[in-house]
Amino acid sequence: MAETRLIQGNEACALGAIAAGCRFFGGYPITPSSGIAEQMVRLLPGVGGVFIQMEDEIASLAAVIGASLGGSKAMTATSGPGFSLMQEHIGFAAMAEVPCVIVNVMRGGPSTGLPTSPSQGDVMQARWGTHGDHPAVVLAPSSVGEVHELTVRAFNLAERFRTPVILTYDEVVGHTRESVILPDRVDVVDRPRPDEDPGSFLPKRVTPDGVPPMAAFGDGYRFHVTGLAHDERGFPTQDNAVAGALLTRLHNKIDDHLDEVADVEEYMLDDADVVLFAYGIVGRSAHEAVRRARDRGVRAGLFRPRTLWPFPSGRLAEVTAGVDRVIVAEMNLGQMISEVAGAAAATTEVVGHLRADGKPITPSELLETVLAQGGDRP
Repeated sequence: MAETRLIQGNEACALGAIAAGCRFFGGYPITPSSGIAEQMVRLLPGVGGVFIQMEDEIASLAAVIGASLGGSKAMTATSGPGFSLMQEHIGFAAMAEVPCVIVNVMRGGPSTGLPTSPSQGDVMQARWGTHGDHPAVVLAPSSVGEVHELTVRAFNLAERFRTPVILTYDEVVGHTRESVILPDRVDVVDRPRPDEDPGSFLPKRVTPDGVPPMAAFGDGYRFHVTGLAHDERGFPTQDNAVAGALLTRLHNKIDDHLDEVADVEEYMLDDADVVLFAYGIVGRSAHEAVRRARDRGVRAGLFRPRTLWPFPSGRLAEVTAGVDRVIVAEMNLGQMISEVAGAAAATTEVVGHLRADGKPITPSELLETVLAQGGDRP
């Protein structure tokens, strides 16, 4: 039966990971993500899993990649400085098509910044932190319950598309304690496995959906893993056509299935004149600000992406077609606002409500901006 529990966001993340089938965690403690590791070290032995603390975040994600290649669903969790250290291995996982989940509980930056304060300063790094053209799937929950839900979804997307998936939320979501109904079961997706004879196995063969089957080390299938451009056999290549086709496939396996990946909440948008664009913990403040604005007679609405990347530009363009202005509210100095401006209808004004001092944006602050931009209509 479903169970109601009073838990923190970081605990919900660990419970979601276990429910999704995660059986390996490799990490290094860092505020404010350490609660995830503390829970996983307790939970994994009970389900036959393995927890290992590595010497740093670079080695942590390397261990996760190795565990995934061995057939296990695997994850790590970190915060800003550690997330920076993981970028090279995120690129390796994308290129080698190794499914894994990286959780980044955002804190104030840059550098060591504000270790115990919330921020949303890593959302562009989550998309472009590693070098080169690479696909990116980034999820952003706003509540403790959504942390559990989207952790499961992160594993399912990683397995479905053989790609690293980043789950990112801020310190407030990670440390907030809420009553959450935990389902007794969740839908679980497992990576595609090969069914051909080992002698004819091509580890990177092109399939109709762009996702090749994945063997595990020790299953009897011989294959090569590399971060270099490679052919269908998995071996490095300098052939420009082959390298270009590989990168195109890596992107298309996500872009061609946006209906499976994209996920947004739309609140009171049908007749909105002014739209709040917000995500993560700011999305909760924006939801309340919209409700209060409606009470004041302002036709406000909320567009909250639960999938930050791929960016939901198509749907946002549709929503903003008849909207006077969009207010982008985020706890940084303006990272997603450029994406919103690029996607919004040409006649829509885009303005920012930005904050990067380590304090969350409140509903009252957003209401003031909405009233100023939308007009107070008592």
